[in-house]
Amino acid sequence: MKVVILNTSEQTGGAAIAASRLKEALTGSGVKARMLTMHKESESLTVAPAYRHPWMGKLNFVLERLPIWRANGWQREGLFDVDTAQRGIDVTQLPEFREADVVHLHWVNQGFLSMRSLERIVKSGKRVVWTMHDMWPFTGVCHYAHECRKFELACHDCPRLRRSGPHDLSHRTFLKKQQLNALGHISYVACSEWLQREALQSSLLREAHVTAIPNPINTHRYSPRPKDEARRRIGVDPEGRYLLFSAYRTTLPIKGLAYFREACRKLAVERPELCQGLSILAVGKDSELLAQDFPLKVVPMGYVDSQQLMADIYSAADAFVIPSLQDNLPNTIMEALASGVPCIGFRVGGIPEMIVHRESGYLAEPRSAADLMQGLAWLLGESNYDAVAQAARQFAVQHYAEQTVAKQYINLYQHV
Repeated sequence: MKVVILNTSEQTGGAAIAASRLKEALTGSGVKARMLTMHKESESLTVAPAYRHPWMGKLNFVLERLPIWRANGWQREGLFDVDTAQRGIDVTQLPEFREADVVHLHWVNQGFLSMRSLERIVKSGKRVVWTMHDMWPFTGVCHYAHECRKFELACHDCPRLRRSGPHDLSHRTFLKKQQLNALGHISYVACSEWLQREALQSSLLREAHVTAIPNPINTHRYSPRPKDEARRRIGVDPEGRYLLFSAYRTTLPIKGLAYFREACRKLAVERPELCQGLSILAVGKDSELLAQDFPLKVVPMGYVDSQQLMADIYSAADAFVIPSLQDNLPNTIMEALASGVPCIGFRVGGIPEMIVHRESGYLAEPRSAADLMQGLAWLLGESNYDAVAQAARQFAVQHYAEQTVAKQYINLYQHV
């Protein structure tokens, strides 16, 4: 069986990491898997650039942004919260596509695939699987709908657009997606059961085949390591204690940094004994900005693209804190669990499927800094830490190991 995986980027972003890991998992299970991407970032022979000239991808990216920027009142804020898929490349003529038995779509926005490109893929007669890493495949233009439920009937008057109305960009794109799904032949995969439930509420996918399969992780690459040795390797005090906060862009409001900051302030006031020697490892773009007004010492690590270094950072941490306000199935939680690091997060999206409350971590009530603080206090001062860390590792191995996830996808490929 030959599978071609399509994703905008090869390694940058959560969807890219998940798609690349799936390629590795499938290859390890005997499937001939290749990847087509707009941004090839490695020397891998199993990854091919869809654009033969990089400037073409950059041009499509800019042309894709312009109508969104205009609908956003020429404001940059929220510019990347939505996508319209008006620009893209026809991949059906590429050898990697023609040779494939199954075409596996992942995150294909920002000038990689247009709605017209997707239509050509479906009409090619190839078996098509589409893994959804956010809500975009079943909304008009947004990646996360937040409180908006218009996608259940038909998107319009989009709250993510400054210039919206009954026939705005969200509505016009929604109609194009209706036409795409009317062609049939797409099997959808949600990375979490939460996203599966949301997808089935949309009029776009209510009658579609939607299953839930998690992303895979290499549980050998991410595994428990001695904390003192990991801390020495990343250059921090081996005797300290560390909370880890990680996001591609740490300052995005959806990442919930404000709630984490407030939870730390409450912890410093109510449980000062737990803050002795406690610091925050901050990973991601703009991580240096966190040090400005956090009540605890912040060690900014910047954006990390080395899996070896990232594995050491996880092992150096006592807990991973993810205060996201809406999320699917975060790779970061998966990586932390596999590293034997307990996780603390809000009970939103797919996160409750990953953290077993008071067993492998703590689930706080959404947007409650007070409950997030209680989670920190429980883990740092009240729990049987070694048992919690062991439960975290066991959960990751049982649910997310490469062979386990690859087998589910192979069964789906054979079914379609």
